[in-house]
Amino acid sequence: MKPALDWLDQRTGYKKLLHEALFENVPGGARWRYVWGSTLTFCFAVQVITGLFLWLAYSASAQTAWESVYYIQHEMAGGWFLRGLHHYTAQAMTVLLVLHLMQVVIDGAYKAPREVNFWTGILLLLLVLALSLTGYLLPWDQKGFWATKVATSIMAITPFVGPALQKLVVGGSDYGHLTLTRFLAVHAGFIPGAIIAFIGAHIWLFRRHGLTAKEPRRKPDAPFWPGQVLCDAVACLAVLAVVLFLVVRYHGAELGAPADPSEPFGAARPEWYFLFLFQLLKYFPGGTEIWGAMVVPGLLMLVLAAMPFIGKWKLGHRFNVGFLWVMLGGVALLTWLAVNEDRHNPDNAIAVAAAERDAERVVALARSPDGIPQTGAATLLRHDALTQGPKLFAKNCASCHRYDGGNGLGGTPTGKIGASDLKGFASREWLAGLLDPKQVDGPHYFGGTKFKDDKMVGFVKKDVAGFSAEQKAQLQQVIVALSAEAGLKSQRVLDAGDVAIIDQGKKLIGSAGVSCTDCHQFHVADADAVAPDLTGYGSREWLVAFITDPSHARFYGKDNDRMPAFGKDQRLSTQEIGLVADWLRGEWYEPEKP
Repeated sequence: MKPALDWLDQRTGYKKLLHEALFENVPGGARWRYVWGSTLTFCFAVQVITGLFLWLAYSASAQTAWESVYYIQHEMAGGWFLRGLHHYTAQAMTVLLVLHLMQVVIDGAYKAPREVNFWTGILLLLLVLALSLTGYLLPWDQKGFWATKVATSIMAITPFVGPALQKLVVGGSDYGHLTLTRFLAVHAGFIPGAIIAFIGAHIWLFRRHGLTAKEPRRKPDAPFWPGQVLCDAVACLAVLAVVLFLVVRYHGAELGAPADPSEPFGAARPEWYFLFLFQLLKYFPGGTEIWGAMVVPGLLMLVLAAMPFIGKWKLGHRFNVGFLWVMLGGVALLTWLAVNEDRHNPDNAIAVAAAERDAERVVALARSPDGIPQTGAATLLRHDALTQGPKLFAKNCASCHRYDGGNGLGGTPTGKIGASDLKGFASREWLAGLLDPKQVDGPHYFGGTKFKDDKMVGFVKKDVAGFSAEQKAQLQQVIVALSAEAGLKSQRVLDAGDVAIIDQGKKLIGSAGVSCTDCHQFHVADADAVAPDLTGYGSREWLVAFITDPSHARFYGKDNDRMPAFGKDQRLSTQEIGLVADWLRGEWYEPEKP
């Protein structure tokens, strides 16, 4: 073995290089406070390695970016682990950079002749933050898309060159394929290359001027090997252990719903290390954003860069240390304020819950037998009744109707209830409440409409209230039969087992005791019918037709109470009406339970 190593040393001189690397003098001996630079180098190496492997499976385009990240996260063997390692190591780097900066300033390692080394460290800090910012968009999910859109919009307020700079970064006037390719090139090429160059310069300058020891020195000087190497190795392992814990705890990194420019995203927030800037911008409304986005951060960075000159005096060093603590304290305070405001903001809680539902839902749809269409994963949610139904209901229907007392999205409308609650519409339970004398004129049904004093309400409150036990039993059969007209997915098993009851109920609908056909039409044409047709009541065809035009003669005609003709007036498309109808009926794809 020795002859081979000697031969290699003759050709490369590796023994001299190794000696210079391992036997550098450490003033005062090994200390834990010196580990931060090594942990940062370790984290960057992990980032490069994991990033390269992620790149092998990533496809940068608006129709393939999210889909390829979905594949990595949910389909590729070990992909979730690889992605989580990349994600949480990036966050660890931010923490370690702050700790390294604190150690350098407190120890005075920024003073002459180490000014240039200190400045390269500041540039590395900014490059790492830029690395995080550019990587945020690459999954092309809602959170990253809208957060990046906000960031690039801030860029547009730069004096003189703002709009041109934004267009250059975005790759045009709209966010799309070119935006992703440019961000990928910057994230995986330009910035890592610059970081490697500056790390090389940083280490070369560090070795040139030596390590600055914290006074007083309690131990004699010692070589880098083995004491400091051991400390650095233990610190790197500790960082890796924390990262691995987070990766396993959260099963990789978060992946939201696919980016959709047509869907506003109320839960858009930057990562935690940019929350302070997000909060700071709130204090500069209107046309003053430039102060919070550029002027104040720029002044802080200028003071940071000027520390080597300020620190020439003893009082100046104390100022630098105090300034750093105040700046970091301000960042921590602004971050806490942002988190606290979100925690007590009900609108944000609803938006976050909706974002989580969409993220879970799109995964379920992507795993369906049909998989992801060629038009991209965003199409899955656009055509999904469970996703779009409540959004369309909240926007178009909740001003009058309610869904389980709310607007369908978890919020509570502020307006007065003007129509029935549609949760479970046409089900046996819903119809039983409609024909209950105690409920029919309540807010759940006709209480907020002009029909509260109509013939239907009077029939229920007077005639049904006086039904005999036999008539009540017949009414239950009618309810079962009428609900069966809807063919609801939730009742298919019940309907299949109650065929005899349904047949009997259909006969009783027109009987003298129940007399529904005195006003309604049911499977037999009736020109004298003055109330909505009960044929196919609650079915998809019936519901779509009703939402399209409730004032049609088949339904309420001229007696329609304020309900818009959403289809006839082109307020909603045919597809959107179908999505609302499917959602109200509970008709959407669900994965089979094992």
